[in-house]
Amino acid sequence: MAKYTDPKCRLCRREGVKLYLKGERCFSPKCPIEKKGAQVPGQHGKKRARGRLSGFGIQLREKQKAKRTYGVLESQFIRYYKDSLVAKGNTGEMMMQLLESRLDNVVYRLGFTSSRSLARQLVSHGHVAVNGKKVDVPSFQTKPGMTVSVDTAGQAFNFVAPNLADEKNKPAVWLSRKGAEGKIDRLPTRDEIGSDIKENLIIEYYSR
Repeated sequence: MAKYTDPKCRLCRREGVKLYLKGERCFSPKCPIEKKGAQVPGQHGKKRARGRLSGFGIQLREKQKAKRTYGVLESQFIRYYKDSLVAKGNTGEMMMQLLESRLDNVVYRLGFTSSRSLARQLVSHGHVAVNGKKVDVPSFQTKPGMTVSVDTAGQAFNFVAPNLADEKNKPAVWLSRKGAEGKIDRLPTRDEIGSDIKENLIIEYYSR
């Protein structure tokens, strides 16, 4: 399965905003955005000014930001767009709900891990079960009523155990959790997703 393997902080610097891809590091002084600002990555980053983008450029950057936030490839992202077109309701909101319903994102939103990349790792290594059955596909589409749990081995990982022990670590409002098991109570509304992604620009990009 193809995936991005270069430094994740480069992605945040390229988009000029924090994408929160590194968990706790993103909230610390070690974050490159905090240290260098939104400096373009690369050897000549300081010399490269962020010029004024065209309408197409703005749409493209918003699409790239969403892809990188959720860790999906272009082919996957196009599929989510096409599926949202045929779904009932607002296309942009439907697309965001599909992204939020990915298993790796649900594991992250339940508070089992501090980043989506760690949630993806937990799922890919076979430590997550859906309705009691092991699922190792991060893109697995969950639905309301399903339960998501982490096995005993997964609970002992140093990037999972502290989250389970932290009483202040709460799941998203559309999810519920007890110990190492969570449940998808319903799909989130757009306001509850809380992302600064402008999905209308992404719809415009693919509608060209």
